Amino acid sequence: MSRAFAHKAVLVKAALVAAFTLLATSCATYQTKVSDARQALAQDDPAKAAGLLEPLAHKQSDDQLVYLLDYATALQQAKRYKESAKAYEEAAKIADIQDYHSISKVTASLLFSEEMVQYKGDDYDKVLIHVMNAVNYLEMGDLDEAMVEVRDLNTMLYKFKYEAKKNYEQNPFAFYIGALIYEANRDYDDALIGYKNAYAVAPGYVPLRQDLIRAAMLAQRPDEFEKFQSQFPEVKVTKPDPKMGELILVFQQGWGPRKIPRADSPRFPTLIPYSSNTQSAFLQAGGLQIQTSTIFNVTDTAIRTLNDDYGRLVAMRLAGVGAKAVVADQISQKNKALGAVAWLAMNLADRADVRQWSTLPQSFQIARLPLKPGKYKVNVQGLSYGITPSGEAMPEREVVIRPGKKTFISWRSVR
Repeated sequence: MSRAFAHKAVLVKAALVAAFTLLATSCATYQTKVSDARQALAQDDPAKAAGLLEPLAHKQSDDQLVYLLDYATALQQAKRYKESAKAYEEAAKIADIQDYHSISKVTASLLFSEEMVQYKGDDYDKVLIHVMNAVNYLEMGDLDEAMVEVRDLNTMLYKFKYEAKKNYEQNPFAFYIGALIYEANRDYDDALIGYKNAYAVAPGYVPLRQDLIRAAMLAQRPDEFEKFQSQFPEVKVTKPDPKMGELILVFQQGWGPRKIPRADSPRFPTLIPYSSNTQSAFLQAGGLQIQTSTIFNVTDTAIRTLNDDYGRLVAMRLAGVGAKAVVADQISQKNKALGAVAWLAMNLADRADVRQWSTLPQSFQIARLPLKPGKYKVNVQGLSYGITPSGEAMPEREVVIRPGKKTFISWRSVR
C-alpha cells in the first residue's frame, strides 16, 4: 500500500467515524449544544446559562472559542464582570489574527465538513471581543483597563487593514466606545479622532454631530470646531460645565441572527434574523429621560459578512466534492464496496458549519444623560416599536454621579 493511499485510508476511516457519530448524536451541532443556555439567557437566568456553558468553554477543542464567547457573554449578563473579562481575554488569544490551520485539518474539511477546522471567528467577532470586554471594565469603574482594550482594538484594526490586507468594514461602535473612554480620561485629541472615525462609517448617527463639535472644542481645535459648526448649523453646543457629570448607558438590544443550514443547499449556512419585542430603551434618572440611539447593527453586519464569504464557501465545497470523488474512486479500485461506503460516509459528514457567536445582541445603542453630582436611582425601560413600553426593564440601580466624570452602565434586553 502506498503512503498516499494509506493516508487517504486514514481519512476515510475518520469519515466513517464522523458520519456514524453524526447519526448517533441526531445531527448535534453547535446550535443544539447551546440552545439550553440561550433559553436560560432569554428567561433572564444568565447564571444558569453560564453554568451550562462553562464546561464547554474550558474544554480544549476546535470549538472552544465559540463556547468561550458565549460563556463570557453570559457572565457579563450575570454581572460577573471580572470572570467575564478573564473569559474574553482567553478568547482574544485564541482568535488572534494570525490564523493557522493544520494541513491535515484543511484536507479533512474538504472531504468531510467545515466544522473540522478550528473555529477562529469572523472579523467583526474579533473586534467585538475587545468592545465587550471594555464594557466589563467600564462597569467595574476601571478606566485604565478599558483603555487597554481600546488600544488592543486599535492595534487589531491596524493589522486588519495594513498587515492582513483585509477589506474589513470598520465598526462605528468600536470607534465610538473608544472615543467615550478617551473623553472620560480627558484625552480629548484621541476622543476627537475616535468620533471622526465613527462618523466616517456611520454619518447617519445623529448624536455624533454634537460629539464632534464638543470634542473639537475640548481638544482646542478651532479650525475643526468651526468646520463642524458650519457642517451642522442646527446643533448648538456650549462649553461643558465642569461641575456637571454624565451618565452613559450602553444598551445591548435583542438577539443577533441565528445560523442554520440553507434549505436549498444544506451544505451551506445562512443567517436568519431573530425578532425582538424590545427595540430601544429610555434611560431615566433625576426626573430626566432620553431614548437610546442605534450606532451598530450586528444582524446587518453578520448577514453581509456571510454573503461576502459565500463565494469562498462555494469554492471550498466544490473542491470538496472533487476530493471526495478522487478518494472514493481510489478506494473503489481496491474494494468497490468500501469505495461506495466511503463516498456515502463523506457526504453524510458534509454539512453546513453553523458555529457562530450566537449570544451577541441584535444592535448596540447608546444614551447619554448630563446630570448634577449626587446619587441617583436609575431605570431603563424597554420600548417596543415607537415609544410603547415593551414590558422589559432593567432592575433599578443606584449610581453616583461626580463632577466632570462619566459613569457607565450597561443593560441587555433579551425579549
